[in-house]
Amino acid sequence: MDGRKEPVYGSGVTFGQHVVIEEDVVIGDNVTIGNFVVIKRGTRIGSGVQIGDLTVLGRVPFANKKMALKPPAELDPLNIGSSVKIGCSVVIYRGVTLGDDVLVGDMASIRERVSVGESSIIGRSVVVEPKTAIGSRVTVQTSSYITSDMIIEDQVFIGPCCSTSNDKYMGAGNYHHQGPTIKFQARIGNNATLLPGITIGEHAVVGAGAVVTKDVPPGMTYVGNPARPIK
Repeated sequence: MDGRKEPVYGSGVTFGQHVVIEEDVVIGDNVTIGNFVVIKRGTRIGSGVQIGDLTVLGRVPFANKKMALKPPAELDPLNIGSSVKIGCSVVIYRGVTLGDDVLVGDMASIRERVSVGESSIIGRSVVVEPKTAIGSRVTVQTSSYITSDMIIEDQVFIGPCCSTSNDKYMGAGNYHHQGPTIKFQARIGNNATLLPGITIGEHAVVGAGAVVTKDVPPGMTYVGNPARPIK
């Protein structure tokens, strides 16, 4: 015996072709797993989850010498709540927690140490970087880039192709990395750019294509480059 724990399956689990499930995985009831899915060591999957083809769950991050922020050596297992829907060709790393009823679109990537609250949507081809907290009932639409060290509160809407950043000096190494904070029910338009460390206030609106360099007060609408309030 090598001490490895065999996977544990609930009732009504269906498997596609060429599925790989590593040791110590726990899968709830009525889970549907697509073709060519890989579920890595220790992953926890709730009941009623749907997993699309060619998806990797619980991937372990890696680094090289140049990376300033290297992933920790040990991470908690990936934890997926109940009734979660995960699309095709998705990669979700170890150390992620997805709440119940989360939807992850095709080709999305969610890095380690990320939490996503219940009933949130991570859209098609969205990238979520490490150490980011996403609240409940949040929508992040297609091809948006969510940087690391970012906070997104409940019921935020982020339109397609939004870009965020956390490094004011672009790799110079003399700045504490901090992504934007987007407060409750704020709305971000298509192709908006949010610079490091700013705060978008509650119920605020950022217009399409805006470049936000400073905090946006609660309830205000900012547009343009650099973004300014609509009077």
